[in-house]
Amino acid sequence: CGKMPVPFALLTLSTADAQPTDAEREVWDQVDVVLKDAKGILDELQAYKGAGQEIREAIQNPSDEALQDQAWAAVVPLVGKLKKFYEFSQRLEAALHSLLGALTSLTYNDPTQHLEREQALAKQFAEILHFTLRFDELKMTTPAIQNDFSYYRRTLSRMRINNVPADGENEVNNELANRISLFYADATPMLKTLSDSTTKFVSEHKNLPIENTTDCLSTMAMVCKVMLETPEYRSRFSSEETVSFCLRVMVGVIILYDYVHPVGAFAKSSKIDMKGCIKVLKDQPPNSVEGLLNALRYTTKHLNDESTNKAIKSMLQ
Repeated sequence: CGKMPVPFALLTLSTADAQPTDAEREVWDQVDVVLKDAKGILDELQAYKGAGQEIREAIQNPSDEALQDQAWAAVVPLVGKLKKFYEFSQRLEAALHSLLGALTSLTYNDPTQHLEREQALAKQFAEILHFTLRFDELKMTTPAIQNDFSYYRRTLSRMRINNVPADGENEVNNELANRISLFYADATPMLKTLSDSTTKFVSEHKNLPIENTTDCLSTMAMVCKVMLETPEYRSRFSSEETVSFCLRVMVGVIILYDYVHPVGAFAKSSKIDMKGCIKVLKDQPPNSVEGLLNALRYTTKHLNDESTNKAIKSMLQ
């Protein structure tokens, strides 16, 4: 692992554009369609205001029909948005599957070769992780999402009992509402989607050595760490946005590694230098990385295992 090629590190993560080769083109095109919509999803989530005011007034005045109608009218379009975000998570999962298939295939001998020769795909994988962690950071600070959705479901079931036709009901049937509800109940819904998806990928590809996947993830984590802690590389970053991009990608691959590796990212035998990665996070302005530290604290699988080094646990306390 010591022979990390600088060109790969700099090209894949800190340039806007790694052009796909002919061999990468098919998967790249599939994933590009999904990534093109990712920014719009983040913008919509960032602008999500919720219907808290209308819901409060409706609950406080249960016999005022006009207020009930106002709350319902405010909530229905929001639920349309929440449904759209949920459906996007499924598209993201499919895109991740295609990327993992390409980046872990037996075409090349080791993950470094894959990442060097398939830079455009590695960059897309990084973009998916960046989107995922950004989405979850925003979701964590938007409590209105769950309030709006549970109000929608309560009102809908009341309307059904009273046989009131509900416009917007065809938007979200019961089964879909259950799935959406489960999705948003998770503190970090997009990360959970990707972790489950990576785990599923590994279990479905039994012919593929699990190291193909875990080494790809640990190599990416190392590249991010080296770029962030080495002044010479870091000075080439075009902006703070590139720094946060790298930090999110690093945390994202650590979490996926922790899910799919039999003993996880925190064990002695892990190929990820966890102390080094946490130190890089802690060297940033505190308010900029709290969400990422929380992701390591609360969404990893093995942090609280007996075998986890006490020093690592205390670094994350």
